[in-house]
Amino acid sequence: MQAIAARRRWAVALACALTSACARQPQPDAYGNVEATEVVVSAEASGRLVAYTVVEGQTLRAGASVGTIDPTQLGLEREQAAAQRTATAARVQEIRQQIAVVEAQRAAAIAQRDAARAQRSALAAQHEIAKRAYDRTTRLIAEQAATAQQLDQAERDYRTLGDQIAAQDEQIKAQERQIAAQAAQIQAAHAQEQTIRAQVAAADAQVNEVAERLRKTDVTNPVAGTVLTTYVRAGEMVRPGEPLYRVANLSSVEVRAYVSEPQLARVRLGQGAAVTVDNGPDERQTLQGVVSWVASQAEFTPTPIQTREERADLVYAIKIAVANSGGVLKIGMPVDVQFLPNQVAR
Repeated sequence: MQAIAARRRWAVALACALTSACARQPQPDAYGNVEATEVVVSAEASGRLVAYTVVEGQTLRAGASVGTIDPTQLGLEREQAAAQRTATAARVQEIRQQIAVVEAQRAAAIAQRDAARAQRSALAAQHEIAKRAYDRTTRLIAEQAATAQQLDQAERDYRTLGDQIAAQDEQIKAQERQIAAQAAQIQAAHAQEQTIRAQVAAADAQVNEVAERLRKTDVTNPVAGTVLTTYVRAGEMVRPGEPLYRVANLSSVEVRAYVSEPQLARVRLGQGAAVTVDNGPDERQTLQGVVSWVASQAEFTPTPIQTREERADLVYAIKIAVANSGGVLKIGMPVDVQFLPNQVAR
């Protein structure tokens, strides 16, 4: 009877041991903390924050206008720059009109010069005829076949045409000098036009620069996410680069965890992982994630991190991307990580 009782006590003890072993949960493969990509939005202009609607916990869409820095001074600067640009552009039109007038005058001078050249050619032909007449009369005088009066007339005609040709040459030279001066004037006007066009381009750049500064007075949210912290309030003075608020997209977060070198051989990019967090006093919630990054270099174990090997000297950091549509995971929250074998994203 004692032997049977002993066997019964051993069976009960074994059953209790098995039941206790089954009740124990498997140890996590790694421990980590929740992270998110945080963006600090800063002022891009200086002035008084006349409007600001950002509050902590607010969900913002990308491109949403969340504040305005007083744009009054920049608006006046833009109007002044635009007026200066308009005035400079008007000078270009004036120069072009001046060039058109001088070009017309030069064309008229060229026509007059060409006419003077044609007239000189006619005078030269008449001068040649007069010379032959003068030479013939001179021979006739020698033969006493012409009168002295005829010789004087022939000589007068010859010399008069010569003087007219000389005067025509001077007129042609004067007209050519006028044409050259007008060409130089036109060239200088074109150079002035190019200078003014460069001034117009500089004025355009100034207008665009002021417009860009004016655009930056509108505070625009760069990424969709949840406001984590605000640093200013409406009515305060801000400067370029001064932080306004911090925002992060919490719909998709990452868990940074650490594994030892023996564990590293079992971790692959795209591998599935179960991320478990507390969800009440005695409840745990598990979310599915995917290994998105594995460090290529070991590092000493961070102080708050423990691994299966009880704080090995060197560990490797990994990141697990986790969809957080329900907002269960919060930044900095500690989590347990269990790697899922044979689950690698293709």
